[in-house]
Amino acid sequence: MSTIKDTTIINIPKVHDERGSLAVIEKDAIPFAIKRVYYLYDVPSDSYRGGHAHKEQESVIIALSGSFEVIVDDGKLKKRITLNKPTQGLYIPTHIWREIDNFSSGAVCLVLASTNYNESEYVREYDDFLLSKR
Repeated sequence: MSTIKDTTIINIPKVHDERGSLAVIEKDAIPFAIKRVYYLYDVPSDSYRGGHAHKEQESVIIALSGSFEVIVDDGKLKKRITLNKPTQGLYIPTHIWREIDNFSSGAVCLVLASTNYNESEYVREYDDFLLSKR
């Protein structure tokens, strides 16, 4: 089973010149094949997203704009990570509970996922998550 130690920050290469910056995500930068991409935006600052774990899906979460915090939890330890750079992504392996909160105004949260959407592989109840970790 995955632990907090398995969550890592991935640095995304960027190119900058007088015209601005360009960040590049190539398949070698992400530890899985990307099957789905989605993004969260217009999230009120007092709301949170996530509140689940995945049995099969691995994810990379990136703050494309603004900032937010990701709470990762392996059932024993919790860690709060601030994402605020479009050149950094948080890798979250399977079996890690995640919540995202403290969205700044205009924040955009991009998620790269290793699976297509499948509701049956989500663990949405925290007590069920804790039981699955035993």
